[in-house]
Amino acid sequence: MKDFATLINALDSTNKTALKQEAISQFLQVASNQDKAWFLALFTGKKPKRNVHSALMKIWAMESAQIPEWLFIESYSAVGDLGETISLLLPPPTHQIDIPLSEWMQRIIALKDKTEDEKKALVLDAWDSLDAIERFIFNKLLGGSFRIGVSSKTLINTLAKFYDLDASAVTHSMMGQWDPQEVDFEQLIHGHYTNTQLSKPYPFCLAYALEKELLDLGAPQDWLVENKWDGIRGQFIKRNDEVFIWSRGEELVTDQFPEVKDELLRWKGDFVIDGEILVYRDGHVLNFNELQKRLNRKTISKKMMEELPIAVFVYDLLEWQGEDWRGKSLKDRRPKLIELLSKNPSHRIVLSEQIIFEDWSQLPEIRERAREINSEGLMLKNQSSPYHTGRKKGDWWKWKLDPRTIDAVLIYAQKGSGRRSAYYTDYTFAVRKEGKLVTIAKAYSGLTDKEIQEVSRFIAKNVVEKFGPVRTVKPELVFELAFEGIGFSSRHKSGVALRFPRILRWRKDKKVDDIDDIEDLKKLIT
Repeated sequence: MKDFATLINALDSTNKTALKQEAISQFLQVASNQDKAWFLALFTGKKPKRNVHSALMKIWAMESAQIPEWLFIESYSAVGDLGETISLLLPPPTHQIDIPLSEWMQRIIALKDKTEDEKKALVLDAWDSLDAIERFIFNKLLGGSFRIGVSSKTLINTLAKFYDLDASAVTHSMMGQWDPQEVDFEQLIHGHYTNTQLSKPYPFCLAYALEKELLDLGAPQDWLVENKWDGIRGQFIKRNDEVFIWSRGEELVTDQFPEVKDELLRWKGDFVIDGEILVYRDGHVLNFNELQKRLNRKTISKKMMEELPIAVFVYDLLEWQGEDWRGKSLKDRRPKLIELLSKNPSHRIVLSEQIIFEDWSQLPEIRERAREINSEGLMLKNQSSPYHTGRKKGDWWKWKLDPRTIDAVLIYAQKGSGRRSAYYTDYTFAVRKEGKLVTIAKAYSGLTDKEIQEVSRFIAKNVVEKFGPVRTVKPELVFELAFEGIGFSSRHKSGVALRFPRILRWRKDKKVDDIDDIEDLKKLIT
């Protein structure tokens, strides 16, 4: 645990990739195989479920620190993170124990079947034997909210360099379902489990945003152009009469789309295909907000399947009859994909339509009409390209529509965590509705460090109310927000939800009277 705490502290202390990689390498040198397996699991989102409610942690912490609730609330408001607040308030440990990370994880998982008194005993003993940074990590693991600022690319490249492996091979080895309590880390990284898992997906091929002039791409006939759909990118695997559906986020989502699973089970052959999951009704792709209604549900009712019918627009063929086709060119993969679809005709799983054009000058107008069909823009794929692991500049380009924008006013704020814990960095914005303000979006990015400090000073001087760590702010600061999509939503007070909202710029030239009205936003919904 001490080695893991040293790693987390080092990662949280720098923004430089080289220093993050160095810290990870140092941990890999000293950690056991079991701890490395848990390190990899935690860093790739395989965290255990929360087995101790945060309300209990708060009560136990106040008892241990012997402080009243008002002081805990004020401390929490200042820090902005429950786990960090508790780690700072607790009295110094009376003793120290050096238990490996893997054993701590086993103890945390075992809490599932413990009584409240047994849970309390373990937590109090842990708090009394760990230093501040170890307590902080323990609290985050206990609460199921462990997150760390290391990109998957940085992690993969570090592992590849440390073990002298190809980065794409490491990526492939890490994907899929594996339990840190059951695998051997060294064997996992070296691909020992790769061929034994029937459900194993491939790393997705991704695109860079278009940064060239169209004429610089060469001959139009060398490129495949199709719509960029706003759904869930997925891999659809059929091997040995079993079907698995993986999202790009490496989640197994088979049970969320039973009609797609049943359809693929009827298909002939073994294959892995890449495509987009969309809600498709009466010949039209519906807004992403409709698709969200189908996500993360334990059961999908017949009524929901009828009201929100799913279709898959297929992009690519990755594997055919057990053979990896990713190294073949797109102009070779595409005909085989078309053949597969023609042998298994379906209204639910269809080919993503190729956009036919003769001259590059035709594409800008086609792109501008993308929103009419709920497309985000265009994808441009070189016909000679293999199916890469991750991104490779030059072969696949995404040419998205320019984001839409609105003017909104800041009404709520909360302090960040880690290096941002001293500043208000989490903002909630509102637009006008019938003369009142109604929340429209949250945003966390887009301001410079200098602007964050300036906004924080304004917030500190203009707090209207306090709700735990959240501050209600005098509505004066106007910001221009950019977003990718918009749709109706019953889960939001405004009745509208924005897709990928972020701060574009601080509009110091505008007053609260200049912000947008919710009715104008609704007119943007197709």
